[in-house]
Amino acid sequence: MERSIWTRINDALAALAAGEGLSVVLDRLRGARVATPERSVGFTIAVIALGAKLAKADGQVTRNEVAAFRSLFTIAPEEEANAARVFNLARQDVAGFDAYARKIASIFPDEGSKTLVDLLEGLFTIAIADGDYHPNEDAFLAEVARIFGLGDACFRSLRARFVEGAPRDPYDVLGISQDASMSEARAAWKQAVRDSHPDRLIARGVPLEAVQLASRRMIDINAAWEEINGRRAA
Repeated sequence: MERSIWTRINDALAALAAGEGLSVVLDRLRGARVATPERSVGFTIAVIALGAKLAKADGQVTRNEVAAFRSLFTIAPEEEANAARVFNLARQDVAGFDAYARKIASIFPDEGSKTLVDLLEGLFTIAIADGDYHPNEDAFLAEVARIFGLGDACFRSLRARFVEGAPRDPYDVLGISQDASMSEARAAWKQAVRDSHPDRLIARGVPLEAVQLASRRMIDINAAWEEINGRRAA
């Protein structure tokens, strides 16, 4: 039976010396082209570490923001203790979010940009969990996106998908320009669907416990394609 992400993270934490934080684990993964199990450890620690900082960005940590972690990760009852240890370390670590973001970006170089988008989606989920998207949260996530090298269009697309009332451009969602041809738009849509398949997410490092990230993305991708298709057909 495959061990859960929490058990694998707990094993990584067992090697920490007294007083060391999650940033040390990230340092050990930093810049290495690690196998999928280790990538999933890095992904999960990254979401928790940055999520803990993000939850404080609006000046308070609410129950909903804490519960947002559960909307991202499935935590079995027998894994509660392992998960709690990770959350506690994240809250205690004094490292700044920008330092975390730089280390995380180097864990997923080159082909890892899609993984960084997966991670930023998780952070948006945490940001909106309390029903209010605070300007400080927006600045936090924009800076993380910049450090990740994801670009303004990617950030705008994610904000439009998650934040009610934010300007939404279906072309941004598919990562194409507004003057793209229909064949280019269709190809981008099909590629986005393939990239959002749970098997693809797992291969990139998203743990099985968090592949529900794909569900919302698929809804948004299909809605963007339908909107573009409808505009061109009108």
